[in-house]
Amino acid sequence: MTALVSYRYESPVATLTLNNGKVNALSPAVIEALNQALDQAEKDKAIVVITGQPGILSGGYDLKVMMSGPQQAIDLVTLGSRLSRRLLSHPCPVIVACNGHAVAKGAFLLLSADYRIGVEGAFNIGLNEVAIGMTMHQAGIEIAHDRLTRPAFQRAVIGAEMFSPQAAVDAGFLDETVAPEDLESAVHKAALRLSKLNMPAHGKTKIKARAPLLAALDEAIALDAKYFGQA
Repeated sequence: MTALVSYRYESPVATLTLNNGKVNALSPAVIEALNQALDQAEKDKAIVVITGQPGILSGGYDLKVMMSGPQQAIDLVTLGSRLSRRLLSHPCPVIVACNGHAVAKGAFLLLSADYRIGVEGAFNIGLNEVAIGMTMHQAGIEIAHDRLTRPAFQRAVIGAEMFSPQAAVDAGFLDETVAPEDLESAVHKAALRLSKLNMPAHGKTKIKARAPLLAALDEAIALDAKYFGQA
């Protein structure tokens, strides 16, 4: 799509690769590029794979944008929450291939996907918002509450605990971990399995199963746009 997000389609899989510096910061431009890539994936009726660079999926929102002003922060968080909602309701399966660290919004990408594969190693996965002085936004609370185990939700959201890849499986951030050299084959295996689904049935079932979460997200996104940063 752009230099920030590459798009490679090899039927039935569309691979979206983040490429925005050493931490793959999620800026408005990156989120726009991801949305453009998702538009194309829908046209191609493809299974979506989102991935990053070796060692990093994403370190979260672009801090330069977040620190540039209250409205800029609100706008970026809103864009990110809408992206999560879109991924959670995408008509075809969404896989995230986590190449390493996934922090803050990077971890929320994991929580917004249907299947998550991480690599083993000394990597951190989690939500550090409270640790860096940010009150967790309501949309983030809703997503984490739905996708994480109850104990992990408390530790991750309120305590800003970082998890190793294996601990992230137990917490609910990941579905499996593999050796770095096995990530590509694991993604291929997962995509092959998911490609055998009836896609209309998959999409409609996803919407029905996640209807409470999607409704809560709609409300949360509106609340965050109004009150984010005031707490």
